Amino acid sequence: MLNSVRTFSFLFGYLPISAVNLKKFIKQKPQLSVEQYDQLIHTEPQKWASGIMKRTQSSVSITGLEKLPDGPVLFVSNHEGNFDIPVLLSAIPKPFGFISKKEVQKMPIIPMYMEEMNCVFLDRTDRRSALKSITDTVEKLKEGHSILIFPEGTRSKGQAMGEFKSGFMRIAKDSGVPILPIAIYGTSDIMEKNNNKVMPADVSVQLLDPIPAEIIQEYTTKEAIELVRSRIEEAVLSLSQKTANR
Repeated sequence: MLNSVRTFSFLFGYLPISAVNLKKFIKQKPQLSVEQYDQLIHTEPQKWASGIMKRTQSSVSITGLEKLPDGPVLFVSNHEGNFDIPVLLSAIPKPFGFISKKEVQKMPIIPMYMEEMNCVFLDRTDRRSALKSITDTVEKLKEGHSILIFPEGTRSKGQAMGEFKSGFMRIAKDSGVPILPIAIYGTSDIMEKNNNKVMPADVSVQLLDPIPAEIIQEYTTKEAIELVRSRIEEAVLSLSQKTANR
């Protein structure tokens, strides 16, 4: 938990300054469409995340932005390190919320902004909370918001990818939105591999082909999970090989 709080503090350190902007944004909400408001809210987190990645002196390369679909999408990514979210916020222009530990709600200002970003808070020790997080995420997707989820649940810290928990596939099937798989490589080199000391790293992100909602419905849950996981795992391996050959 302490490492997560440190990361969020590092990510949202600009929030006290941005609190005034948040109030301005909320006032504009009634006059804007869902897509317009999400894009407006996204400008601040993207600015913070870009500044944070610059402070780490890390480089971030991303491919596949042309694959971003219109409308809501469920982003599904492997989870390598605590800097995955800052990297993805800074690199992906499409607004999205994400599932976060409930402990973040205890921090000042941050939860208010995350709620406007359509983040979902999860208590992993409470089964009812876990089930509610699934229904809440489905609702947000149906409302037209995009959401990022890490099905591994915990960081791999640069080790082999873990198994994907089935909750994300229930979300995809119930919401009827496409899945856009994401492969991310190198974020654990920023902190996890350095005894939690922040160091510069080369990070690679690859957006893969979206999987249409119709295809997701055709597969069984087990088959669909394996389809998504195998695509991400193959892409992560490719990114690691390219990095090794530089």
